Order: sequence, then structure tokens, then C-alpha cells
Amino acid sequence: MASLSYTNVLFLDIETVPQYASYIELPDDWRKLWDGKAASLSRYHEGQDHETLYPRAGIYAEFGKIICISCGVLQGSGDQRKIVLKSFYGDNEAVVLAQFSDMLNKWAAGEPKSLCAHNGKEFDFPYLCRRMVINGLPIPAILNATGKKPWEINHLDTMELWKFGDFKNFTSLNLLALSLGIPTPKDDIDGSMVWEVYWKEKNIERIVTYCQKDVITVAQILLRMNGEPLLSSSAVEIKK
Repeated sequence: MASLSYTNVLFLDIETVPQYASYIELPDDWRKLWDGKAASLSRYHEGQDHETLYPRAGIYAEFGKIICISCGVLQGSGDQRKIVLKSFYGDNEAVVLAQFSDMLNKWAAGEPKSLCAHNGKEFDFPYLCRRMVINGLPIPAILNATGKKPWEINHLDTMELWKFGDFKNFTSLNLLALSLGIPTPKDDIDGSMVWEVYWKEKNIERIVTYCQKDVITVAQILLRMNGEPLLSSSAVEIKK
């Protein structure tokens, strides 16, 4: 990582929700499939049934959808470094994904680039690919790991980097940030609240702000793990 060019890294985070506002709104065929999934989940969530488990549906690409993708790139170096953010969001997932894909293909052209997310290899990257397939969209080459050799995949994962070879360890973004002395991104909402903010409050702007904070935190963690100066609170530019 010592030779990593930080300006060639796209930091990203996605926010997902169940495709329907509640369990009772599920069409019959989807309800039967969710009941099967929830039956296996209930073994790990004592006292919860298929309906009360439904808010968790958003973390599964078959039952959820992406409502926000926030991205960030670093510019400058040292104390003069800043992060530029751009978010793609809305109720129409196909439009969100198409806009993101267009940006990603343009950004990835030219010299080698990398993607970075926290738990990205287990969640963000495969979730994006699956939802693109479901929406009939081509997967950008930089995102698609299928058929590639490990050294051909330019994906960075801050949770994997923090494992240092420990395969069984899971560390949340919030815990890792706190451990490294980085301001928490969970000062308003956390991931478990996104479905309610989206479906009940209908406040997607609040979710976008939360998603952008996660992107900043991922960038800060990568910098911190490489002994680089952290970004100041004013070193953030948000593009509309």
C-alpha cells in the first residue's frame, strides 16, 4: 500500500432498503420467498418473526434495492489534501445505477484505478453487481471481479486491511474509526435506521448525508493506516 496513489482511488458507500415498505405489502410470491429466508435468519434473532425481521431485507440484493451511492476522490497531498464527494440517489434504482455506472466508466479510463469501501468485498461491490444484473445494466469493468485473477482486481477493503490476515475478525466502520481516533460517521443515524428514514420519514437527503460521512470515514481510515495526515473538517467539497 506504500506506493498507492491516493488520487487514483474512488471511495464509495451504498445505502440499501427493502424493496417494499413493510412485510404486509409484499406480493404473495415475494412473501413466500422472504418467509423462507426469514426462517433461517430467525435462528440468530430469537423472538423475531418473518414480519419483524423484514427491515433486514435491504441487506440482501434479491430483496433490497440501492437508494444512494456516495463516492469520493482525494485531491492534493499532505495537509493540503481534500476529498471531493458526489452522490447518486433517488427512488428509481435503475436511474441511480445507470448514472453511477456512467461516472465510473469515465473515471476508470486511462491509468490504473482502484475502488475502496469498508467491507466492500463482502457487501458493496457484489451488491452493486447483482443489482445491475437485476436491472439489466452492464457492470463496469473496474467493478466486476468475475473471471479475474486476484491481482487483476483493484478493490481495496478497509475492513480486510484491518484484519491483517485474521479471517474471522469483523470490525464495524464505527468501531474502527473510533479505535483510530477518527470522528464517528454515526452521529445522526446508523445503518439499521436507514429503512425507517426512507420508508417512514421519506427523508432521503438525510440518508445521503449519512452515506457521504461514511465515504469520508473510509478515506480517513486508509490515510491513517498509511501514516498520512487526516483530512480536516473543512477539506470536503460536495458536487451536486
